[in-house]
This record gives sequence, C-alpha cells and structure tokens, in this order.
Amino acid sequence: MAEFDQLFESLREVNGWMTKDQARRLWDRAGELKKGQRVVEIGSFQGRSTVVLATGAPEGVELIAIDPHGGNDRGPQEIEGFVDEAESDHQIFINNLVNAGVREKVTHLRKFSDRALSDVPGSIDLLYVDGAHRFAPASSDIRLWGAKVVDGGHLLVHDSFSSIGVTLALSVTTFWSSQWVYEGRSQSMTQFVKRRPTRSEQIKSLLTQFAQLPYFALNVLYKVLITLKLKGVAKALGSTGEWPY
Repeated sequence: MAEFDQLFESLREVNGWMTKDQARRLWDRAGELKKGQRVVEIGSFQGRSTVVLATGAPEGVELIAIDPHGGNDRGPQEIEGFVDEAESDHQIFINNLVNAGVREKVTHLRKFSDRALSDVPGSIDLLYVDGAHRFAPASSDIRLWGAKVVDGGHLLVHDSFSSIGVTLALSVTTFWSSQWVYEGRSQSMTQFVKRRPTRSEQIKSLLTQFAQLPYFALNVLYKVLITLKLKGVAKALGSTGEWPY
C-alpha cells in the first residue's frame, strides 16, 4: 500500500483524469498478471494511467499503449482542434514514462485504436479502454479489442456512467452480454471479467449495471450545470465542481 501511495503522489503533476481509487484498481489488476502476459491501454494522453499500469505490472508483462496524440478526443470538451497540442502531448507522454523509469516497459503505438488492431496479434490479458468517448469509437474499442481478451481476463472502461457516449456503448456491449460479467466500479471506471456466465449471473450483471444509471444521470446533470457556468449549483448538489470522472 505504501508503494502505491508513493506512486500516486509522484503523479500529482502529470495531467490526466484519474482518481486514486481508479488508479488503485488499475494497479491491482496489473499486479495480478504474470510474466508473458499482456496489457493493452487505449487512450494514454500524457501517461498518468500508463505509468500506473507499467509500475504495477510484474517484470516480463508486456504493456502496449495506444494513443495517436493527434489533437482530437484530448479531454473533456476537447474533441477537435488541438493539433498544436498534439506533438507536445506526445513528448510529455514520453518524458513522463522516462521520469517514472518505465519507458522500456511500454510499447507505444501512435495510431488510432481501430488502425492498431493488426499491430497487436494474439491475445490480451488486461484491456483498459479510455479512448474516444463518442458512441461509435467507444463501442468499437470494447467490441473489437475486447474480442482479443482471454477467458478470465479483465476489461476496465473509464468514464462509464459519466460520458453519454461511453454509457451508450456499454449498453450495447456489456449490459446484455453473454461474455462480460460486471464486477464493480471505482467512480466512473468499471470492471468486467470475461467468462461465460450462468443465466442468473447474466441477469445479475445486467441489473447491477442498470442500477448505476442514477449515478449516470447525476453526472450528466453536473456536466450540464458546469457547461452553463452554474458550478455553484452543481456543488450544492454534491459535485466537486470539476468535470465528473
């Protein structure tokens, strides 16, 4: 625990959207892997989650980080028009890996996730999806990359029940799934295990995901209020005043 606390504190100045609970979930799942297994991260931004995964994973675990650093889907309300920041994001990402001492543990594919599929032949043991949050790319990431996850492997999805696009993507990929079983969440980071559930397990997984919808509705309300510059109202309703993640 002390090692994780020290790591998270070291990331204080690394830009990104990840709570301590979410980082701990990434750290724990990575730490369960064994030499020769593989982690794929979709959406690295400046390396906050990448460093957590690389530090938590044992030696010999392969980590592939996929992010085009293309100036789009960069962060909250930053969908297009950040081309000037793209190369800077890439350099900061590399520097953050170097500073954390994990550069040699990470293979970075500077590509859009749908174009990187052929670069990652074989299976995946842990998949972390934090890429484009619109419905089409989010559902594509979960469906196409999720198909590579081994039985018993884990899928973690950021901004679940926070982003409208990601939540809609889950509704068509995991809610009614016969292969993904919902295991819980840390704020907006959901966790699934890949296995064929019994009928009762499948129904429980579905109902548990439906039970998160009030949390989703509240996050959407917070976003609307913040967008309308009513941060004070959002705080009065329980928001931190920041974009919910």
